[in-house]
Amino acid sequence: MLNWAFREMLLAPQQLFASVAAVAGALLLVLFFEGVFAGESDQIVALIDKTDADVWVMQKGVGNMHMSTSFVADWKVDAVAEVEGVARTTPILYMNSAVEASGRSWFSYVVGIELDNPRVGPWEMVQGARFPAPGGAVVPEIFASDAGLKLGDTIRIAGTYFRVDGFSGDTFSMANSINFVGMDDLADVMGTLGVVSYILVDAEPGVSAQALAERIIAEVEAVNALPRDIFVARDYSIAVQMGLNIVWIMTLIGGALAVLLTGFVVYSHVTERERELAVMKALGVRDRAIYAAVSAQALTIGGLAFAMALALMAMAIPLAAEFAPKISLAITTEAVLRAGVTALVVSLISAVIPVRRILSVDPVSAFQQ
Repeated sequence: MLNWAFREMLLAPQQLFASVAAVAGALLLVLFFEGVFAGESDQIVALIDKTDADVWVMQKGVGNMHMSTSFVADWKVDAVAEVEGVARTTPILYMNSAVEASGRSWFSYVVGIELDNPRVGPWEMVQGARFPAPGGAVVPEIFASDAGLKLGDTIRIAGTYFRVDGFSGDTFSMANSINFVGMDDLADVMGTLGVVSYILVDAEPGVSAQALAERIIAEVEAVNALPRDIFVARDYSIAVQMGLNIVWIMTLIGGALAVLLTGFVVYSHVTERERELAVMKALGVRDRAIYAAVSAQALTIGGLAFAMALALMAMAIPLAAEFAPKISLAITTEAVLRAGVTALVVSLISAVIPVRRILSVDPVSAFQQ
């Protein structure tokens, strides 16, 4: 029966390819939306993740960075540095703002950094200086390309003009971009004096980030402190609630369409062979053998479709980076496993349903058609 199953599919290669391609297209849609969701999610927390501080210290009552405001008195930088287990402290200023250039505007994180401290800044450079000079800014290369910016051109942040000193990589997404300026310059824009937004804390070797965060909260007045992994999780959660949930809904819709199309293709494939299966039943072929043959066909279609979708997605990632750089795509193991299991399970169920119906009918009827 298994020989029949594979031989029967190979006798109609065009039909097999059409079935596989249809299911692969549906799975590719799911993988694409999953990829956008994962890519944009990574970019939302890129600043926290790439700076890789062990503990983030912020204003009491603040627990995330995305769309939030934190003000911490600058003397608390020294107070945090004196806590046992702290190896280094690095303050930054931070604000959410629209960045304007050449008639274009993008929502952005604007990060004020100490220009003489290399601890914080762009983690990937495309052109120009990694650290801006006073009055300068390092902007995402994708934003610069879209706005037609060159080194030395100007951008406007909250009504203040900045000179473009460098173009950074891996700092842009559809949801937000990251721009770096000097801390003093950003303080002038924000109208703040004697405050920082966040304090990045590096722990001494062997010191637990969770224990250090608790110690900082206990010893420094009116601050909150979170280990990096918890801070990332909270920022990610807020970002999803404020915008990425739209991408997630699109992913769910794509998943539902993939399930329906996969089920329809496999169900149709089996139903078209209803008379052959009924004849086999009438000739004494065991039900178990028929189930095995049809299941093999269904799993073959689902497996080939999944492999095709995965190959197309692997090709789409570099193509998107080249031709649609504003879209952040990333493939996760969870997304791949989810798509693969969905393809195989739905294919199997969709094949078994019509076989059960066919085998429940009097096999003699197959000779009466």
